[in-house]
Amino acid sequence: MDPFILKDKEYFHLPDWVRKSPDLAVGFTTKNGGLSQGKLDSLNMGFHVNDRTNNVCENRQIVAQKLGFPTDHWVGAEQTHEVNIKTISSTDKGKGGNDYESAFSRTDGFITFERGILLTLCYADCVPIYFLHPQSKAIGVAHAGWKGTVGGIAQKMIQNFQFYGIHPSEILVAIGPSICENCYIVDDYVINLVQNRLEGVESKPYKEVSPNQYALNLKECNKEILISAGVLRENILVTQLCTSCSKDYFYSHRRDQGSTGRMISFIGWKEANF
Repeated sequence: MDPFILKDKEYFHLPDWVRKSPDLAVGFTTKNGGLSQGKLDSLNMGFHVNDRTNNVCENRQIVAQKLGFPTDHWVGAEQTHEVNIKTISSTDKGKGGNDYESAFSRTDGFITFERGILLTLCYADCVPIYFLHPQSKAIGVAHAGWKGTVGGIAQKMIQNFQFYGIHPSEILVAIGPSICENCYIVDDYVINLVQNRLEGVESKPYKEVSPNQYALNLKECNKEILISAGVLRENILVTQLCTSCSKDYFYSHRRDQGSTGRMISFIGWKEANF
């Protein structure tokens, strides 16, 4: 069974984590159940894709009500496919939740130790990576396209947890819906960077399909990076859901030729009064 299960038409959740931590909100939105129109039909969560701001805010309110997590407790980012990570505190609540202007600039990863904060990032094929340290309640999420992947954002997230005294072997990780290798063809330039990042890794998450063309499995690539960083293989969940294949559920930048909406990953501990 896939670790990500459709909870409502608006989102998939991660029941394996939620069963053990009922006050944890964690999942990935679909493209369904919102107010956006045209190519953004219908639950577009991105402010930066030429949607009406009111539509995006209403779409976010729909998800907020489903999760029981108000948008003034969300944080979001201006994502730039880099490896910059921010540690979030209660003073950051609401930044990027209801507008793009207040979002964290040049940020592709979040970590927090506090309750009442929903970490969110946007996607339309890139890999969402979720982090949970059950003992300290530390949580995190990262956005890993091919640039973030070869830049090592997964490894850098683990290093950030280590900075706070958390051992990689104690961290649970989930890799969420993103483009699959059959839908993601890249060239020699990208594969050379992947090879450099995975130097010493025996199993290669790509295969040549024609000269200078490779099918790249970004999920497996990030999994191998996490294992190299000290995460236990048995502590990593990987979905088989593909944002490009699953047209009924997801937007896809590649499939939709760059003109499409955005889903969000989300993770946060609910406060008792929510």
